[in-house]
Amino acid sequence: MNLSRAKAKAAACAALLATGVLALSGCSATGSEDTIRIGIKYDQPGLGYQDGRDYTGFDTDVARYVAAELGYSEDQIEWVEAPSANRENMLTNNQVDMIFATYSITEKRLKTVDFAGPYFVAGQDLLVQAENTDITGPESLAGKNLCSVTGSTSAKKIQDKYSSEVQLVQQNSYSDCVVALNAGMVDAVTTDDIILAGLASTKANQGELKLVGNTFSTENYGVGLPKGSDKCAAINAAINKMVDTGAWEEAIKKNVGAANYTYNAELNPPVLTDACATVDAK
Repeated sequence: MNLSRAKAKAAACAALLATGVLALSGCSATGSEDTIRIGIKYDQPGLGYQDGRDYTGFDTDVARYVAAELGYSEDQIEWVEAPSANRENMLTNNQVDMIFATYSITEKRLKTVDFAGPYFVAGQDLLVQAENTDITGPESLAGKNLCSVTGSTSAKKIQDKYSSEVQLVQQNSYSDCVVALNAGMVDAVTTDDIILAGLASTKANQGELKLVGNTFSTENYGVGLPKGSDKCAAINAAINKMVDTGAWEEAIKKNVGAANYTYNAELNPPVLTDACATVDAK
């Protein structure tokens, strides 16, 4: 948070108070004009996506709601790109205050960062062409070409646990996997279901692609925080309020509804306590 800016504003407001013109200055009673730095993905349609100066997606909408409940207006949010490989370092090095970026809560990550939430529970699924009826789940991929991104373990998990005869294809991004899927070069794409729904919801892919709808893992998306954070209770309360008011459901529909996506209603929306998340968070 921009504390130096806040201190400067406080000093200016104190000076204005002495002259009696505080009411005309735009200063608040606390003299604070703080900002909050929120890490998001810039390249995941439907979740965290940068389009010029606009930032869209479900993660981004949840972040906005939480920030508002914490007392930050839209123009006090500083969006920061948070690539998957950099997220822990960004939190430990004070580059961001929190991260909303399909950030799964894991035992390994909890050693270096804290998590509020989860605000969504995803599951690994498959994306196929709309007319495909052959692929109904991970067990039906024998002899098929399955795409995932370089470095991801999701496709290998299918090969090891469900279908040893599946042919794995790697691309640099899930968008590249979708291009290959549309061209018939691969038969399916795999990663978390809501990520696939975001890809299928883009204008270019609406009606062309579908999720199989047979998830086979659990991924708890949490709000990444610096280790030792005291913000879990306030963030969890904000997420619960977002659910209770219907804003959470509306954000799902707005961002990935065009894919006819149905989330796992047994696990979503999460109901949160005041505590920071643990590896068994539901």
